[in-house]
Amino acid sequence: MKVFIDPPNSMVLFDLVERFGHEPLSSMAVIQEKVDNIEVDMPPMNVTLDDVVKGLKYAGVEVPSGIRGRLSLWGPMIDSADAAIIIDDAPFSFGCVGCDRSNELTKYLIHRRGIPALTVKYPTDEAEAKTMVGQIKDFLGGLKE
Repeated sequence: MKVFIDPPNSMVLFDLVERFGHEPLSSMAVIQEKVDNIEVDMPPMNVTLDDVVKGLKYAGVEVPSGIRGRLSLWGPMIDSADAAIIIDDAPFSFGCVGCDRSNELTKYLIHRRGIPALTVKYPTDEAEAKTMVGQIKDFLGGLKE
């Protein structure tokens, strides 16, 4: 199953989802496609008109461009996801959690889809980390193809 991870660039979540036999949907692959695209010859100036239109599907024109840009990448992944894992209360250094509006819109889009979603608190010690991994394992094990 395709599992959207939030934060979408979390290597920890990516690895866990992959280890338990599912396909992680993360920003790394989407961004690599944009950077490796032969038609786009000047990264980071790799935003196309199609990207702008995609972003407008998920956030209105009055929303800051950075949020629309993120959602132009993450929105299609959320649309194709069969499930999601969300880490709450993560520090700024864990993935791309620095933009709270992007985070809130991402969570809203996930819950609006009605797909199975697991929300876990960011661990602050080893015991909580083991608990978090166990919760993720149980959640992923319970997903049916």
